Amino acid sequence: MKNAANETLIKTAKILRKNMTDAEKKLWQGLRGEQLGVKFRRQYPFQHFVLDFVCLEKLLVIEVDGGQHVEAQAYDMHRTEVLKKAGFTVLRFWNNQVLSETNAVMEEIWRRVNQENPETS
Repeated sequence: MKNAANETLIKTAKILRKNMTDAEKKLWQGLRGEQLGVKFRRQYPFQHFVLDFVCLEKLLVIEVDGGQHVEAQAYDMHRTEVLKKAGFTVLRFWNNQVLSETNAVMEEIWRRVNQENPETS
């Protein structure tokens, strides 16, 4: 999959990688190093977005949302639709879910990674 991200977005992604939230750091500990059998990338520039986590092999995007997303629901829905049209499945988790229900979040991601015909969400 060819990524057409511009240089500004690439710089933004690098900054975000260095400044991940606590929830993103915790989730990254479970995703990195192919622990689920596939490679995930973090803070990945795609089109005009920076995706929190993505598995390009499975076309799976994982977004970790904080409180600011309550007020940005329309934007998030638009973003999800754009990603769906590009062939991705999008999983969204709240920061507090990742921090307090880490095992359940990891199990849901594992299920999606191991589905033969993933549903779009």
